[in-house]
Amino acid sequence: MAKKGELLHGYWIEGTGPEEEVVVSVRVRIARNLVKLPFPYLATDEQTTKIQNIIAGAAAKQGSAFKDFSFMPMEGLDGVQKQILVEKHMVSPYLARNSHNGALFLRNDGAVSIMINEEDHLRIQSILPGLQLEEAWQEANRYDDLLEGKIDFAFDERFGYLTACPTNVGTGLRASVMLHLPALILTKQISRLLTALSQVGLAVRGLYGEGTEVIGNLVQISNQVTLGQPESEILRNLEGITRQVISQEQSARQTLLNGSREKLADRAGRAYGLLNHARVMSSHEAMQLLSDFRLGYDLGLIKGYDRRLLNELLVLIRPACLQFLAGRELSPEERDRERPAQIKKRFDEYRQSAEKENK
Repeated sequence: MAKKGELLHGYWIEGTGPEEEVVVSVRVRIARNLVKLPFPYLATDEQTTKIQNIIAGAAAKQGSAFKDFSFMPMEGLDGVQKQILVEKHMVSPYLARNSHNGALFLRNDGAVSIMINEEDHLRIQSILPGLQLEEAWQEANRYDDLLEGKIDFAFDERFGYLTACPTNVGTGLRASVMLHLPALILTKQISRLLTALSQVGLAVRGLYGEGTEVIGNLVQISNQVTLGQPESEILRNLEGITRQVISQEQSARQTLLNGSREKLADRAGRAYGLLNHARVMSSHEAMQLLSDFRLGYDLGLIKGYDRRLLNELLVLIRPACLQFLAGRELSPEERDRERPAQIKKRFDEYRQSAEKENK
């Protein structure tokens, strides 16, 4: 598993890419299943073992194409290690919870992960920083093609790729965009926007997908329809709507900046002070403070930092990462004390590194 220095590694954390002020990351996920074998939730132990072996064997036959991947049987990881992968968006909460004969192929840069025996036999995922939907699709599709060259996937001429959940039938493609929308929330425009998004067939979720709440002003939007639309159309529609949301968020930010510049600067400064000096902090409070700080940075009200640091902190404040850094299991109360200590430590490390570079 990751060393402490590698804990915050993940390509999406870099904070670069088009529209990075509003778009934290994009994810493209492809669901596939093997022919003549039941979906994982219906499969026996022997069958899920067979599925894992077939997929691992297919990857091995592709030689150098998978040389930069690590293979991780989920049963070989402890609870904290699994949850870290969830917190870094490398695996789904479902795979972490229901990991009997589940496994993961993880590319070393963290941009591609391939889940085995999740809800489907295969979930091929690419996650990139900024608005790079087409690039994420190309990454995921590359490994889909490689594996399909060695494996027969369940496919119907009428319905397309067959999946455990009927909503994924067809292309098996789910694409999502993680957006930071503090201005739309502060100006109370978000409810109208979310209603409009649902009316055009998009799902709206929190940071960790289905069933999670919106915290830290982070909103995930994704397609709901996979049947009857080609991949290019799904991606084009999602990107087009995302650009409209970005435009509305930027307009709301400008409105706030024009009318409440000092209040915004004060809000960001207070967030910075608490992030550096608080002694006890809940996860929800940390997420809100990071959102306020990030908005101040994006509007030019705070200087000297970058989005990589802010994305690192989104991961660092989560329960499993805190326990990993502390080197032991922590109670909820202990995590609330460890959280601000680790945030302050990371801010200090960043400032020291910046000072060395400027000498």
